Amino acid sequence: GTFTLQLFQTSTFQNTSFVDTEGLGLLEDIELGSLDKHTWTIRFYQPWVRPALPRSDWDTIENMIKIYLQQFSHLINEGAMQKDVPYPFVAQCTAGCKLYPNRTSQAFAYVGYNGQDFLSFNVDNATWLLSQDTDLSRYVQAVLQNYTVFSELVEVLFNDTCIDDMEVLLHYGKAALERQ
Repeated sequence: GTFTLQLFQTSTFQNTSFVDTEGLGLLEDIELGSLDKHTWTIRFYQPWVRPALPRSDWDTIENMIKIYLQQFSHLINEGAMQKDVPYPFVAQCTAGCKLYPNRTSQAFAYVGYNGQDFLSFNVDNATWLLSQDTDLSRYVQAVLQNYTVFSELVEVLFNDTCIDDMEVLLHYGKAALERQ
């Protein structure tokens, strides 16, 4: 069948110096793990998830998450100050990949703002698309489009790494998925 690996992030920006971030990873509807919001470390929910990848891979993933969240918070706060966005507000991100029975795949990334669709990422041509046409969304789109390192990272992570890791997780989690 078709399988989907999704990562969810919800960041509540209380003010310029306090951001509360939560994260969750799902394979189909199976909760793989979450992000400890104080340490930004991964808490594993299934006994087969941690052994699915080498320790060094999990260390790399955790370090990438920490760097990403630091830069994400900085960029969002910078934009909020530039555009006089009132605090508190919520930014939500969903990213992942789908693996189809014919072995083709599709990556995706979406950004929400205060519960509304805001931007999406076209992985095929590495461009950010507006979901709503506002001064703020155009500003964020321009910042992200000029932040080519980030766009390239998203493209590689979700086109390549996501599929490779999902195939391993599908193998390790076969019994759990069959029970669904």
